[in-house]
Amino acid sequence: MKKTSWTSKLISTVSASAAALMLFAGFASAHVTVNPTVAQTSAWQTYTIKIPSEKELPTTKITLKVPEGVAFKQYQPLAGWKITTEKNDSNEVTSITWEVDGDNEGILAGQFQQFNFVAQNPQAETEVAWDAFQYYSDGSIVEWTGEPSDSTPHSITTISEDPAAGNAAASGDHHGSAATGNEGHDDTSTEAGTGDANAADDAKADDDTTLGDALTDTVTGEPNNTDTDPGTLKLQQATLIVSILALIMSFLGIALATRRKKR
Repeated sequence: MKKTSWTSKLISTVSASAAALMLFAGFASAHVTVNPTVAQTSAWQTYTIKIPSEKELPTTKITLKVPEGVAFKQYQPLAGWKITTEKNDSNEVTSITWEVDGDNEGILAGQFQQFNFVAQNPQAETEVAWDAFQYYSDGSIVEWTGEPSDSTPHSITTISEDPAAGNAAASGDHHGSAATGNEGHDDTSTEAGTGDANAADDAKADDDTTLGDALTDTVTGEPNNTDTDPGTLKLQQATLIVSILALIMSFLGIALATRRKKR
């Protein structure tokens, strides 16, 4: 009888520890993120915002603030979502909102949704922070506006003249060169890769094709759709270690209690 009781306690402890481990790991990675995390100066960049639903409630709306120095250009339409933008007095887009439309229930628990848009990056090297606001069906709001060490951090993109050097993992992004970013946009910068003095009319046609290709690549799951935030990975690792230690301590506690009973 004692053996059965000890076995039951052991199973309960293991189950509880495993459940806690899965829960903590899930929360550690469930951040609203904007990718890529490294991008080319002046480039017309295809960005992807990824929204997971952390609660047992659907996400019904997400608002993303456009960082200062970033020029919003286009968004990709998506069935079931109404997309609106806000502008300032200079007719510059300052925020974009995706909201459920029609019969769409939103982003349900255990799901995530991705939205694509195009923006032109700043000409100078800098870091831009993407503040986002996630709305749930009960009216609650999660503000993704904190620093990287906070529980609800905003995503940060490093704007660099050499994105490959800043993040080798970002290889394969079609907007990683100055040639893509500057073609057909009347950009006066002298970034490497646009040295051809050919006809400007051809450049405009090439640019339209490039934007279309970039959107296709993002939708099919290329690097823009992967989370490579080192802060998130470190948090996941720390959570895993703490959970394993807690599990070991539980086993030791059960073993000691069993020995005491036998004595």
